[in-house]
Amino acid sequence: MNQSFVHVLTSMVPKWLEEIHVIRDEIICIVPSWALLPFLTFLKNHTNTQFKMLIDITAVDYPSRSSRFEVVYQLLSVHYNARLRVKTNVDELTPVESASFLYPSANWFERETWDMFGICFLNHPDLRRILTDYGFEGHPLRKDFPVSGYVEFRYDDSKKRVISEPVELAQEFRYFDFSSPWELIEKK
Repeated sequence: MNQSFVHVLTSMVPKWLEEIHVIRDEIICIVPSWALLPFLTFLKNHTNTQFKMLIDITAVDYPSRSSRFEVVYQLLSVHYNARLRVKTNVDELTPVESASFLYPSANWFERETWDMFGICFLNHPDLRRILTDYGFEGHPLRKDFPVSGYVEFRYDDSKKRVISEPVELAQEFRYFDFSSPWELIEKK
């Protein structure tokens, strides 16, 4: 089923697909950001696909890449009992077109992705923070966000209230090791 679907999909929309993979029976489509909305519309409305449910939107941060973020859409076709993962790559300044008018569930998922990663979604009806406070600075799921944050809160006994102060660290202790522990195991 997967290989035949991949073949049909690549023949129907070849200009929208950069890559398509089948990994552990999961189909993963990588599309350019300009083709994301037309591709999602096609997947939702075409008779042979009918991916009418958006399950999740999230992102992955790869600071070493020029297109730092990989925005990931998880789709479900109840009619065909099939799942599909759609990915697009963007940098910090490139916005992604909002899918909230196409999939109403995208509204909250895009807000979460904006709040945690700082990826902007164009034409979103209400793009504002959802998981962090309104005065929060930065985006906590970026790999360059400090583990301890930028401010700390503590109770000051002399002032009898909670105060916020900038975090002061004696040294920088973050080290990025992008290798997987499974890659270090020797294969026999």
